Amino acid sequence: MNKVSNIARNTSYLTVALIIQKVLTFTYFALLARYLGPENLGKYYFAISFTTIFSVIVDLGLGNVLTREAAKDNSNSPSLLGNILSLKIPLLFISILAVAIIINVLPYDGVTRQLVYISLISMVFDSFSGIFFSVVRAYHNLFFESISSICFQVIVMVLGLIGIGLGAEVRLVMLPLAVASICNFFYSFWVVRHKIRVPIKLFWNRPLIRQLIVITAPFAIYAIFQRVYTYLDSVLLSLLAGDRQVGLYQVAFKIIFALQFLPMAFTASLYPAMSFYWLNNREQLKISFERAINYLTIISLPIIFGIFLLADKVVLVFKADYIEAIWPLKISIIALFFIFLNFPIGSLLNACDRQARNTWNMVWATILSVIMNVILIPHYQALGASITALVSSFFIFILGMYWSSKLINYSFKKNLKILLKALGASLAMVLVILPLKNSLNFFLVSAIGALAYFLILFLFKGIRREDVFSIIRSFRKKNTVASEENSELVK
Repeated sequence: MNKVSNIARNTSYLTVALIIQKVLTFTYFALLARYLGPENLGKYYFAISFTTIFSVIVDLGLGNVLTREAAKDNSNSPSLLGNILSLKIPLLFISILAVAIIINVLPYDGVTRQLVYISLISMVFDSFSGIFFSVVRAYHNLFFESISSICFQVIVMVLGLIGIGLGAEVRLVMLPLAVASICNFFYSFWVVRHKIRVPIKLFWNRPLIRQLIVITAPFAIYAIFQRVYTYLDSVLLSLLAGDRQVGLYQVAFKIIFALQFLPMAFTASLYPAMSFYWLNNREQLKISFERAINYLTIISLPIIFGIFLLADKVVLVFKADYIEAIWPLKISIIALFFIFLNFPIGSLLNACDRQARNTWNMVWATILSVIMNVILIPHYQALGASITALVSSFFIFILGMYWSSKLINYSFKKNLKILLKALGASLAMVLVILPLKNSLNFFLVSAIGALAYFLILFLFKGIRREDVFSIIRSFRKKNTVASEENSELVK
C-alpha cells in the first residue's frame, strides 16, 4: 500500500478512535460527576491536573523526536528507543520526587494527597506507553494505538461504574485510571516487541543522548508551556478557591474537551496536505487554509449558540448540584470558536516550518493565562478561570492569524462572508429552539436546532449542494494528496 493510502487509513483509524474515546470519556465523566458531586469531582481532577503538569518532566517532547527520527530510518529504532528509555528513567525519578515533595508542602488533606499518588501511578506507566507508541507511529501504524485509546477508556469506565455501583469512595473510584494505565503499558510493550518487532533494551550512548537533548529542546519548551496552559487553571482554582470550584469548572472544560475531536480529526487529514502545498503549490495552500477556517466556523458557531442558550439544561445532565456552572459554561463555550480555528492555524505554522512561532505563541498565552487566573480566580472563582480561558484562546488566535497572514498573504475578508452567513443561521436557529427549550426533551431540541441551522445556512448559500457531495465523496476517495486540489469544500 502506498504512503498516501497508508496515511488515509491511519487517519481513519485515529478519527474513529477519537470519536469513540470522546463519547465514552464524556459519558463516564457525566456519570462520575453525578456520583461524586462538585467537591469530590474537584479533588479527582485536581489530582489528575497536578500530576499531568509534572509529567512533562518525563516526556520533554522525547516522543515526538523518537517518532520523527525513527521514521527517517527504521533500523535506528532500537538504539533510539533504548537511549530514550535510559534518559527517561532519571527524569521519572525527578518527576516523582517533585510531585511527592510539593503535594506534601501544599495545604492539602490526606485524601487529596492519596489521590495524587494514585494519579502518579498512571503518569509513570503512561509515560512509557507513550514512548512505545511513538515507536509504532514511526512505522506509519496507528491501528494499535487507536485500539489502545478505546480499550483504556473502556477499562476505566467498566471498573469505575463497578465502583460507583458498589458505593466506593473517591480514592477507589480513582484506582481504575491506574489499572487502565498499567494494562496499556503491557499492551504497548507487547505491540513494540511482537508486532513491530523492535527489541526493548536500555542503552546509554552519550553522543546520541546529547544529540537527542539538543533536538528535543524546542519540543520540550512547547510541551512545558502547553501542559501549564492546559492544566494549571485547575490547580490554581483548587489552591485559590477550593475543590468545589474545580468541579464546577470541569463541567465546562470537559464539554469543550469532548468537542475537540472535530477539529482534531479534520486537521489530522489537513496537515499532510498543507505540508505538500507549502513545497509545491502556495496558492492551493492558501485556498486550503481558507476552506478549513470556513468549515470549522460553520461547525463551531451553532454549537456555541446552542450550548449558550441551553446551558441550564446541559448542566442539569450532571445534576442540580452543578447549577453554579451555568455561567462558567456560557463563557467557556464562546472560546470554542477560537479553539477550533487555532487547530488549522497551528497546523499551517507547523507545515510551513514555523514550529518556533507556535511555541512562542504558547509561551505568551501561558504567561497571560497565569496572570489572569491569579487575578480573577480569588474574586470570580470558576467564572474567572472561564474568562481567562476565553481571553487566552482569543490571544493565541490573534497571534496565529497575524503570522499566518505573513506566510500565505491571507486576508480574513475572504472568510467574512461565510462567518456572517453562519452567524445569521445561528441566530435564526436560536429563534427556532427558544420557544421549545422548556417544553421538549433537551436532546430533541438540540436535533431540531441542528437541522434548522443547516437548512437555513443552505438557504443563505453558506453551504452548497456541491459542498455536501464533496464531503461525502471525500470519505470514499483514496487518491493522492494532490487530488485535494479539486475538492469542493466550502468556498
